Order: sequence, then structure tokens, then C-alpha cells
Amino acid sequence: MNIVEEIKKRQHGSLIAIRDGDRQISYEALFASVAEVSEQLRAQPAWPNQLLPRIGVKFPNGLGYIVVALAVLETGSCFVPIPDELTEAEQQQLITATALHAVISEDHSGQIDLAFDLGQARLAACPASQPTFPEHAFNAIGPAFIRFSSGTTAASKGVVLSHRSLLERIAAANEGLKIQAGETVLWTLPMAHHFAVSIVLYLYYGATTVLETSHQPEQIYQAAKESGSQLLYGSPFHFAQLAQCRCAEPLPQLRLAMSTASALSEGVAQAFEQRFQLPLTQALGIIEVGLPVMNLRHASDRPTALGQVLPAYRWRSHAHGNDPNIGELQLQGPGMFDAYLSPWQTRQELCPDGWFSTGDLVELLEPDTLIMRGRSKSVINIGGMKVFPEEIEAVLNEHSGIARSRVFAGEHPALGAFPCAEWIAAADHDAPTAAELRAHCAARLAAYKLPVQFKQVTTIDLTASGKVKRH
Repeated sequence: MNIVEEIKKRQHGSLIAIRDGDRQISYEALFASVAEVSEQLRAQPAWPNQLLPRIGVKFPNGLGYIVVALAVLETGSCFVPIPDELTEAEQQQLITATALHAVISEDHSGQIDLAFDLGQARLAACPASQPTFPEHAFNAIGPAFIRFSSGTTAASKGVVLSHRSLLERIAAANEGLKIQAGETVLWTLPMAHHFAVSIVLYLYYGATTVLETSHQPEQIYQAAKESGSQLLYGSPFHFAQLAQCRCAEPLPQLRLAMSTASALSEGVAQAFEQRFQLPLTQALGIIEVGLPVMNLRHASDRPTALGQVLPAYRWRSHAHGNDPNIGELQLQGPGMFDAYLSPWQTRQELCPDGWFSTGDLVELLEPDTLIMRGRSKSVINIGGMKVFPEEIEAVLNEHSGIARSRVFAGEHPALGAFPCAEWIAAADHDAPTAAELRAHCAARLAAYKLPVQFKQVTTIDLTASGKVKRH
């Protein structure tokens, strides 16, 4: 099966699929454009002679991204997003880790014509590389999508989703979102991090996606008001900004404001509800699972709760630590990841009984409501994007003036968290300044991964096996 063909079978035809500024594009027009790009992709000399090519998409946020990504999927290729904010070194690392066959990017002198006055794109073949994963096993999954949580392979193993799993996942999520044909969703998030489930879900159910590329709260608010959006989907950062928008008034057409990607704070939730007379609904997004938990019943009185596990999923709590009421959340249900790319492990190998351990520590507040009590994994959520401390530590440890480093999350009321670094000076070297370390990291890491604070220490605790102790 192919997820694009499944969307087309829904026959949304004349309904508006995308609003981009003054443009309104119907489903019929959108998929006609996608088909044209698909044909051009297949005709390019750079098109790899493989059964299931892996094609990177390096495109700016917007309508062009949607057209190109859908075209890659329609050809039967595996879609690999390449975030713009990554450095050249990080992008190359991603290309190597996924053994990409080609990359399609915006290029106004390119050989692929895009509709809607979007200019042109270029398909460039990647140098041949030997994948570190078994090609036949990869192809057998029917892969649609590969995503590295941090953008590189650092401590992220790379999540592979098949077309079938993607369809199952969006169906499960919509049991909570309840999006219907003709409804309008305002889009504010980076597509390279959220496209495969969010945009695909909206298209599958016949919604209109309104593209708002500005991060200015006044413009986001005006876009929501003028479009009559029924759903806002964003991170706490976006909702914190909207709550501070002085011109904003309640939006009577808005039925659901869904906050995900990082933990929602009480302050942001209260400020948003006071401003818009609508509670913020928190959702737990997990790249391996989807959107299995939404706070649909206690958004107003318990806004920081994770919420209720959706009907499609089963959950259980695995004992963790000394508190019997707190355990690691494990989930079982449809649309789970099909494999980790590096090192290669299938879902069946990792979850032989069907249960996936999320790494989130939870407590059951009421018969149906979970609250987050911590994380057993080290990942840091920064404004909707995930960063692994190990990745930043590896860069810091390359500096000749550092013997060892530890990166951890500092708390931020809107962004959720930001990376902080502590380090031990190397013997026989002058201790680097914070400015030197910041420049060292900036040359190797995307801006959102840069530590905000640098602190020199004399000791860093290690585990019995010699690894940095996280807790």
C-alpha cells in the first residue's frame, strides 16, 4: 500500500486542502501537482536504480515542502526529512547514516518544475555508500519515512515507519483529535520535524491546512481568526506567545488547542485559557508510537496532566525506583515504529510481546488520567525539537581544553527546556572560556542544540560502567 494513494481514495476533490497566504488549493489541484512532480522525479537521471530508493527532502517550510514530500512518497520512495537548521556536517551525517540515494532541494535553476508558482527543484544523486542496515530487510518493511529525533545519529537510532504503520497511526490519533472533512487546522510547526503524521493526518481526513510561516504571535493570531481555524496544533512555546498577544480575543470557532512536543507548564496553560477562554489540551507525542495520550477530559482542571490513553492503545506501568506509584510508561497498539535503523532492530525484536517502553515516568492520578513524573531517558525537548545530551557532549569533548563534559536540561517556562553544559578542564591546557566553547559548538551543531550555560566543575559523576550519570 501507499499512503498517498490511500489519501486520494478518500476523494476530497474540490475541498480546500491548503491555504497559503492568498492562495487556496483544492485536493484535486494539489494531487495533480504531486503527480506531475512524481513523473519528473522518475524521469531524472539521478533517480536511483533501486527497488525502494531513499530520498532526502531539504526544502523550506511551506506549500513546496508538502508537494515535494508527497511526490517522493507517491513514487514509492522512502521519505527522509533533512532539517534546514542542521549544519552541513550534521546534514552529511544524516545522509550517510540513511545511505540516501538522492536529495531533492529547492533550486530555481533546477530541472523539476513545481506548480503554483513555486519555482523549481533539483534532484541530486548522493555518492554511493554502503548502508549499515540490511537492505532487503529494510525494503521488506515497505518503508515510508525515516526520522532521527535529534536530526543526526548521535544517540538516536533512527525510526523507520512503513506506509501501513503511518496509516494506522493517524487513524488512532484521530480518535482523539476528531478532525472532519472541511475543518481548518492552523499550521505553525517545522515540517521537517512534524510532517509525516500531522500534515498527512489532516490530508487523510479532508481538513484544510492553513500555512503560517511567521512566528510572530500577532500574525499567528490573525491567521487563526481570519481562517476560522477549528484546531491549533503547536508547542508550548507557540501558545505562550499567543497568550501574550495583546490584540488577541477569544476565537469562538476554535474547538481544540493541542499542545505537544514538550511539557506544558501551569503558567502557560492558565495564561492561554484566560486569554482565549479555551483550555490547552496536552498530548504526548512519541516518534516510535504517535499520539497515544491526550488530556481530553481534564484540560482545564489538570492542564499539566498527560491525560488519557486513547482507545486504540493499551498501557501499563513498569516499576521504576522506590516509589510504587511511579513507573515507566509502556504502550501497545497500532502504528508503532517498524524498526530502528542504526543499529538495525525490528519492532518484533525489540518488543516481542508488543509492549514499547517509552522512557517516560508516570503516575496514575485518577482511574484514567496519567501525569508525567520524570524521564528515564536523557532526551531534552527544546521548543518542539528533541536533542540528545550525548550528541552535544561528543562535540564538547572534542575540544582540547575539555577532559569530560555533561549536558543536562535547564527548565524554561515556554520552551520547556534548554541545554546546559558542565565540564572538567583537561590537564596541561588553559581552561576555555564560555565564548570559546559556544563558538566551538556553533561550528558543529544546529543553533537550537547550543548550550545556553557553560560551567566549569571539578568532578562529573560516572556510573559503574564509566558512563556519565544522568540522574
